[in-house]
Amino acid sequence: MSEEKLRYLFWTRFMKNKLAFMGGLVVAFFFLLALFAPCLSPYDPGDINIKKILESPSPDHLLGTDQLGRDVLSRIVWGSRISLLVGFVAVGISTFIGIFLGSLAGYYGGWIDSIIMRFVDVMLCFPSFFLILAVVAFLEPNIFNIMVVIGVTSWMGVARLVRAEFFTLKERDFVLAVKAQGARDSRIIIKHILPNAMAPILVAATLGVAGAILIESTLSFLGIGVQPPTPSWGNMLTSGKDNIEIAWWLSLYPGLAILLTVLGYNLLGEGIRDAIDPRLKK
Repeated sequence: MSEEKLRYLFWTRFMKNKLAFMGGLVVAFFFLLALFAPCLSPYDPGDINIKKILESPSPDHLLGTDQLGRDVLSRIVWGSRISLLVGFVAVGISTFIGIFLGSLAGYYGGWIDSIIMRFVDVMLCFPSFFLILAVVAFLEPNIFNIMVVIGVTSWMGVARLVRAEFFTLKERDFVLAVKAQGARDSRIIIKHILPNAMAPILVAATLGVAGAILIESTLSFLGIGVQPPTPSWGNMLTSGKDNIEIAWWLSLYPGLAILLTVLGYNLLGEGIRDAIDPRLKK
């Protein structure tokens, strides 16, 4: 089947999945929100106004103000940049590590596979979130460290997925033909096998973005993630927790932003998976 036909079938299946399409719209909305934050934010997210402390939603401040008089809507808009940046960079790091180790294990097998997979097993023995907490506790809590820590502690699933794909693909006729022509292993892996294994990796990466955003929000909520005054949905929830009885909007709107973003990426990832291989659809 030609590449154009496969692409057409993918988009046809994807567009028929209403939940996946809605997830894609949500993802696109928050992506554009983050991209055009300077234009869409009605106020500077760091502007303090002691005359407007804990104001409820109004025409001047559509989502109210926080305990320092800062506009909640503006902070949510700018917070979307932090969440998406952490999600994409962390998943990029984890996907790169997972592809590198998984391709080596799947292509060469033998003792290389045994060593890499035993390392994966050791990493999986530790609960991911508690492993992240332990590492972050020894580092300065800033956005760079958060992205790196999430990335280097969440690659195991991708590695196992890539390994399984390589075990299947390396025995295909097109790979054996390239080997017979004397191609180097690196060329076979990068040019021939990896492109054919990218579909499930794309699904895993899409779902991974949702997980990374959720982890960053949790770390920021606990006070060991992105630090104030930098706006993050997680540290906004912390402020809301302290004023939940008198300022419900401080917890509701950042919580909804996290919920919708994570739900959007999960629906999008599931839709991509079903469109790639409809046999996996339940």
